[in-house]
Amino acid sequence: MTYAWRGAVEDGALEALHAVAFGHEIRDRDWDDQLRAHSLGWVTASRAGRLIGFVHVAWDGHAHAVLLDTAVAPDARGAGVGEELVRRAVEGAAAAGCAWVHVDFEAALEPFYVTRCGFAPSAAAVRALRDV
Repeated sequence: MTYAWRGAVEDGALEALHAVAFGHEIRDRDWDDQLRAHSLGWVTASRAGRLIGFVHVAWDGHAHAVLLDTAVAPDARGAGVGEELVRRAVEGAAAAGCAWVHVDFEAALEPFYVTRCGFAPSAAAVRALRDV
């Protein structure tokens, strides 16, 4: 298993991983441009040259980082890949001087983020602006 902070990302491979992780059709997205324009960083996980995990770290340019798009391939789940992705993302945010790392998640993911990754529950809200 190879993990990389700001590792090389091939658009098709990342879009395929994102589609299977979040249950949507594969779209034509320029992930590389999007990440470089809006990110503090990202962490990739690869096995035998295949992308099997990813997490995006967006930020406000100062104190707050936000984890987005945490994804692990179905055949790699349950092996600690997600936890390692998040751990390395948090390390990257800390190294950049961030004071906070935020993450929003569905209730079913609370054991992952709170129990296994060490996040504290907090009140938050979200408002949908369109279907994604």
